[in-house]
Amino acid sequence: MSAAAVDQDRRWVIPAVLAIISLPLLLVLLEAVSFDVQNRNNGTIVSAGKTREYLLYVPANVDRTKPTPLMISMHPAGMWPAFQRDVSGWNKVADEHGFIVVYPAGRGVPRIFPMDGWKTPSQMPDVRFIAELIDKLAAAYNIDPARIYADGFSNGGGMAFVLSCTLSDRIAAVGLVSSAQLLPWKWCTDSRPVPMIALHGTADTFTPYDGGKTFIHPSPFPSIPVWATNWAKRNHCSASPNESMVAAHVKRRAYANCADHADVVLYTIQGGGHTWPGGASLPEWFVGTTTQNIDASRVEWAFFLEHPLSRK
Repeated sequence: MSAAAVDQDRRWVIPAVLAIISLPLLLVLLEAVSFDVQNRNNGTIVSAGKTREYLLYVPANVDRTKPTPLMISMHPAGMWPAFQRDVSGWNKVADEHGFIVVYPAGRGVPRIFPMDGWKTPSQMPDVRFIAELIDKLAAAYNIDPARIYADGFSNGGGMAFVLSCTLSDRIAAVGLVSSAQLLPWKWCTDSRPVPMIALHGTADTFTPYDGGKTFIHPSPFPSIPVWATNWAKRNHCSASPNESMVAAHVKRRAYANCADHADVVLYTIQGGGHTWPGGASLPEWFVGTTTQNIDASRVEWAFFLEHPLSRK
């Protein structure tokens, strides 16, 4: 083969090889860009001197001339607002019922809602952040002050408990899904009845249904049934709950006759993992089974609709 022919081949072969080598890298970069776009937060607020982020969803069918409910949904430790959006499906429920959803972002890397060391209001920057976020949204939208709700997954569920103890004059009711309660019950000195709905799996290895230590935190978690009972005591409910099977492997325990109609309900998912019931499936090998026998977000919303903020 002549030198000219070899040189001609090189002009074709070298770019082809480079293209083959670069294609996987290009695909990775495109995937990274796509992930960033899909998971990007769309709002910021300066709170306690720090820029805090959130993801806001306002359905097209929201009538801004009418007071609109606000749903505050908080992500697990190590995750982010778009994860909470996708796993919970709250945007779909918001589309169906016409309310606004906001997903606050935790602090640090990885993002969390810290609980350790919270002894005075000055040590609660996340409570201040949520309160100021409510103020910001109320200034921009026609938020119904009697229908502001908060829920969370795992660490976010622990944060929902904190809000029930610190913002009970603003949060109408709370929801806890596979919640990680890192504060002792006695920490909550606010005795005002706050309606609560919880969903928890019996096979949760992160935050055990019956309580105890796990690899995610050095201190033991409380028993979920005991936690619900303590909440019922806080709300001055009847001591004996009503129990019923509402779906395959799903038991409902409801405490009634509570002060200010602040009901307490616990859904127990037999064999359920550290997951969001009815939500997006997560890696079963890691977090366990995600049941589709009950939809946590829709069950929560039905509960919330019955529990606007009670003002005396």
